[in-house]
Amino acid sequence: MEKNEKLAGLAFLLLIGGLGLAVLFIVLFAELAEEVVEKEVAQFDNFIINGMEAGASKTWDQVMFIFTEMGSVWFLTVLSLVVLVVLGVKMKDKWGMLFFVIAVGGGSLLTTVLKNLYVRERPSINPGIDAIGYSFPSGHSMGSLIFYGFVIYLVIRTRQRSWIRWLFVAILGMLIIMIGSSRIYLGAHFPSDVLGGYIAGLIWLILSLVALEWIQWHSRSPVPPVYALRKLLGPLYRTVRTKLPFFNK
Repeated sequence: MEKNEKLAGLAFLLLIGGLGLAVLFIVLFAELAEEVVEKEVAQFDNFIINGMEAGASKTWDQVMFIFTEMGSVWFLTVLSLVVLVVLGVKMKDKWGMLFFVIAVGGGSLLTTVLKNLYVRERPSINPGIDAIGYSFPSGHSMGSLIFYGFVIYLVIRTRQRSWIRWLFVAILGMLIIMIGSSRIYLGAHFPSDVLGGYIAGLIWLILSLVALEWIQWHSRSPVPPVYALRKLLGPLYRTVRTKLPFFNK
């Protein structure tokens, strides 16, 4: 029982840490969005765009087109159906299914809301690479980070060998970066759009995973997390009161 209390208390602390991390990224996104609105990111955007244009070639055009398609709505929709089947049929994880839908579906809705809030024009309009509508934040970047980030979470939680899990993590992490880079290379987004998409996507992903972990720990643990947290911090509280007499005044 004591071990369960400690584990539940630590789980609660991790959840609080996740929420704190989400708040930090919310602040970062707000700062970036303010600079975008005030058009103070031009130098940052131009530096990266010029660097990519210097290395452009027909081969890279084809490669980047493939990567941008791997972050498109149709592609992620197909993969999402596959993930839902795996979660429902193989893993029997109803909570995982629910929060996967919340993460991916809610992320898509949030992208639309943010785009219409900031109404930033794109560097170029090209329906062939899904470059229509407003630019900030990048929908491809945000959607791919949420989707592939959730898959990374699922992979880490599997019982596969450690090297296999981390290989998948590295591959999917690189894929997220390349999808965002492809949007800049193909002229669909400014670099600050991609950065904003990553930050916004990370915020929503963290909140979704924190909620999922909370539900799972609360449903599986025999000890209420809040009670366990009091037990975990109790000795620290008593030590503070002993060492600092003025604390009792």
